[in-house]
Amino acid sequence: MTTAEVAAPAAVAAQTEAEAPHVAPAASLIGTKYIKMPANDQALAEEADRAPVFGVPERMRAEPGRVPHVTSLAQYRAMWQKSIDQPGEFFGEHARELLSWNKPFTIAKHGGFEHGDHSWFVDGELNACYNCVDRHAHADPNRVAIIWEGDNPADGHVEVTYAELLRDVCRLAGALKAAGCKKGDSVGIYLPMVPAAAIAMLACARLGLVHSVIFAGFSADALRDRLMDGKCKVLITADEGRRAGKTIPIKRIADEALYEARSVETVIVYKRTGGQVRMIGGRDIYWDDALKPHRPYCPPVPVAAEDPLFMLYTSGSTGKPKGLVHSTAGYLLGATLTTKYTFDVHPGDKFACLGDLGWITGHSYIVYGPLTLGVTTLMFEGVPTWPTPDRYWSLVEKFKFTQFYTAPTAIRALRRFGSEPVEKYDLSSLRVLGSVGEPIDPQSWEWYFNVVGKGQAAIVDTYWQTESGSHMITGLPGATPQKPGSASLPFFGFEPIILDPHSGNVLQGNDVTGVLAIRSPWPSMARTIHGDHERMMSTYLLPYPGYYFTGDGATRDKDGYIWVRGRVDDVLNVSGHRLSTSEIEAALVADEMCAEAAVVGGQDELTGQHIVAFVSLKPTNVPEKDIPTLLTHSVRRAIGPIATPKKVIIVPDLPKTRSGKIMRRILRKIVAGEVDSIGDVSTLADPNIVQVLVDLFQGYKK
Repeated sequence: MTTAEVAAPAAVAAQTEAEAPHVAPAASLIGTKYIKMPANDQALAEEADRAPVFGVPERMRAEPGRVPHVTSLAQYRAMWQKSIDQPGEFFGEHARELLSWNKPFTIAKHGGFEHGDHSWFVDGELNACYNCVDRHAHADPNRVAIIWEGDNPADGHVEVTYAELLRDVCRLAGALKAAGCKKGDSVGIYLPMVPAAAIAMLACARLGLVHSVIFAGFSADALRDRLMDGKCKVLITADEGRRAGKTIPIKRIADEALYEARSVETVIVYKRTGGQVRMIGGRDIYWDDALKPHRPYCPPVPVAAEDPLFMLYTSGSTGKPKGLVHSTAGYLLGATLTTKYTFDVHPGDKFACLGDLGWITGHSYIVYGPLTLGVTTLMFEGVPTWPTPDRYWSLVEKFKFTQFYTAPTAIRALRRFGSEPVEKYDLSSLRVLGSVGEPIDPQSWEWYFNVVGKGQAAIVDTYWQTESGSHMITGLPGATPQKPGSASLPFFGFEPIILDPHSGNVLQGNDVTGVLAIRSPWPSMARTIHGDHERMMSTYLLPYPGYYFTGDGATRDKDGYIWVRGRVDDVLNVSGHRLSTSEIEAALVADEMCAEAAVVGGQDELTGQHIVAFVSLKPTNVPEKDIPTLLTHSVRRAIGPIATPKKVIIVPDLPKTRSGKIMRRILRKIVAGEVDSIGDVSTLADPNIVQVLVDLFQGYKK
């Protein structure tokens, strides 16, 4: 199906129900008046309009007993419109359907963006752990809740039933009570990807404690800062962790952090490896010893809907991490609703999210979303390419996963190895393939669709943020035709608008490019930044008063599809032309020699900014000295001479977090010559890569 075949707005209304899933949404979804944009913005819109369109896979319509929750664009449009026009009624209905309440709510929606008092289900009470565990343990105790797969295939796997999960959660809750924790206290969780991490989150939720999961790859300084900011009373950690065959000294790092994080009174240590670690008397206790004295049942504590469920830290533009606070009911509904509809989850499904609990992806789509729906969720300790590049695919065949959710970085890494590692395995159980973390380039999208999904699994390219708690823009597997590279259409409750970045005016209609904002609050939106509501307002709600500012630029194409263009500060201005770094990166990655690319701007006396590209390569016989010129030609061909990189620097790897996010901020500092102010690099998968990049860039200048 080509873009030309997408029905015009007037024609959409005339489509039959059977035909509707194969056409793009009406332009009237979001805007009515077309405004011509400046030349470069117009070019972005035209590029989006040329994208191929992939219809809903036939399998999504034909599989017995698996009728999609949303089967057509007409159904999607009706549901979306109600969620915008009557949000209280729409989300109230779903909250009553999907969640169990101790005290039913009567007020679905309260407050707004003006004062940052957005709230949902304000007079209701519930318990998140009960929703995730108890009700499923009572109904079907032997159903598998968690499949854990160790870093090394030789470690095997562990299956935890809902009954076993309830038992361990209750015992840990008893241990936390014994440690003096009471409702509203904060608990730090610094654990590798083991079931104990999910158990710890749920035990906190059971007692009305606020959990703060800190990624187990963070440095002692980063851990210290988060524990101190959150005033954590207890830290749950491990002796060691395992990743790609390496041992991580988690307890040693925790001990270093605790020299200054004096709010922590108790440390519970889970034995992952059995390695010898220092235990401090009166403070430290092993997991088994902490749980052993306590009963296998501890009653859940009802909490108010707006009581905090967790805080999760994310990087800020100032370099100081932001402790985003998420509510109990609104967040839980958002995670559950998107798990159900974005991934078309049905009873009996097995959900494989390859994220980490240290990030929002793991919170929403490993723990809270799948478990609230009562399905089986995967916790994977390893990495996609170790010890062999077929690790993911062997897991899919072994456990028959139905949904698979990973980052473009992982997809690109696996794509380097070609189709052979994929084709060795039976992946026919997969119905939905998801992408998360950044826009996926069209070449990787098509590889994911054709090689992994065999053209029969729907792809959902999900756009969202730690701040949003759940998906903001995404396709629905049974209803939305997909355009590779586009996040597609807004999820229920989200009304995305495109703003002129200078005037703040709303750009009406389609074929427009500007700043992406959201018009109205949604249930899973973060409520505040811990201890700093003024920062919440100044970062998200005051830059464009009346709207939520995502910090991203976007294009809305002629069919209403949203193309996220990257952070606003990732838009370059070269000789008066605004250029999207993600667009240039896509042009580089489209070249068969290029594995990954990151583009930043350098200061230029003549043009204002110039383009600097850092690229890693696939195996190639082309002489390395020729590659920068060839890649430059690829960009010129794809975008035009104005997008020509001034520097193309070949690197062994890019500065990435362990979740796969490329830290372009570090590259900007290197290019600007501000190496001394790069700041903390402990969040990187390989902090040593920074000095390598500095040396390569400085060597290039010479």
